[in-house]
Amino acid sequence: MNTHVLPLFDAPQYLEEGNSVVNQHIADITLNCVPDAAFIYEHALDWLLESRYSENNYKTYRSELTTFLHWCFDVEQTSPIALDRRAMNRYVDYCSAPPTALIAYHNVAQFILNKEWGERQPNPQWRPFLGKKQHGAIRPYQLSDKALKTKIAILSSFYGYLINEEITERNPAVMWMRHSRFGSSPVVAVSLNAEDEVKVFSDLQWSYVMSTAQQLAEQEPERHQRTLFLISLMYGCYLRISEVAARPGFSPVMSQFRRDSHTGIWSFHIPVSKGGKKRTVAVSRELLDALKHYRHTLKLSPLPAPNDATPLFIRHKAAGRGRDQGQLNANLGIRQLRDLLDELITNAANNAATDGFDHDANEMRSLTVHSIRHTGITHDINLNGRPLSHVQADAGHDSIDTTSQYLHTGKIERHQSAEGKQLNRLSDS
Repeated sequence: MNTHVLPLFDAPQYLEEGNSVVNQHIADITLNCVPDAAFIYEHALDWLLESRYSENNYKTYRSELTTFLHWCFDVEQTSPIALDRRAMNRYVDYCSAPPTALIAYHNVAQFILNKEWGERQPNPQWRPFLGKKQHGAIRPYQLSDKALKTKIAILSSFYGYLINEEITERNPAVMWMRHSRFGSSPVVAVSLNAEDEVKVFSDLQWSYVMSTAQQLAEQEPERHQRTLFLISLMYGCYLRISEVAARPGFSPVMSQFRRDSHTGIWSFHIPVSKGGKKRTVAVSRELLDALKHYRHTLKLSPLPAPNDATPLFIRHKAAGRGRDQGQLNANLGIRQLRDLLDELITNAANNAATDGFDHDANEMRSLTVHSIRHTGITHDINLNGRPLSHVQADAGHDSIDTTSQYLHTGKIERHQSAEGKQLNRLSDS
């Protein structure tokens, strides 16, 4: 059992820069024992950054998340999305009686500055559990009920985020709480079933997103032809941003677009997705045309060959730091792609506001990058009339019930479908 815990999350102002020691640690885990460790870590970063403006919450969340991911990756050697209630019970037992080597008796910083290298590094003196001393003597470690409930509440919130991002469909923290001695006051977690949880762009709002992407591509082609194809691909194939971004162990390339030699039909292959699953998504004629146009701007052949290793989304200037330093064509990561898409959504909202659609503009600003996937699924079911089973396969849903939740999910679509209903179909009026 590994009795050393590496801090994983620096302070908010450094977190988005990444840390070479942490990155290598996560890459090693991904390659050697937990295939989706890097995938989960990226989502943990996103979830943590949502609390960046509350210093106390951020510190509490990152410590608990570090402890939990250490237990998952190093102790159990499994993914957090593979856990059930019994596994969560083992985690509670672990936290109630942690290895002595992981207990500290004074607070230390999780990251420190290495003056020789000028870089921040995980502090080897940090420990995930804090014990107490009395009159200079060490007291037996004890996890109070209050501290335990806080741990479970934090993990429940994290799983609620993963559910909303469609990374998993269950919350083992809530399941454990319901069957524990605290069961009379269970933790409430947000799930995809909640009203309004599936947030999508309306048809009008999405039209502004696409027209704005085309406008930007015409005005600044060297930068925004990439943005136009990115938004087209994510919408057309219902992609999560992690499925088109580079991360340890995964670098998206053009040959993921594949032609079936028997039918001539093109599809987009996703070799690494949620829970380590892979899937193939059907590609529409318009998306194939968008691919040809994008490749033309990159001075490539119209369509990729089976061995085309060209990165899907490349930098326009060389990286200034990290392992990609000096490389011009390195694949973009989640953070860079998210920034591109956030910029596009903001510009689209501004255009909608300029045209007098203030309410739509405000709604658009509240939507996230993941809303693109939700929108693609919702529009295909409700506007394009694709069969649920086809959408389920392309979306990678484990259950048709998950796909069914997108049936007229948007309030606007539901209202439009109800507008013409008659109270008496046989009346003369």
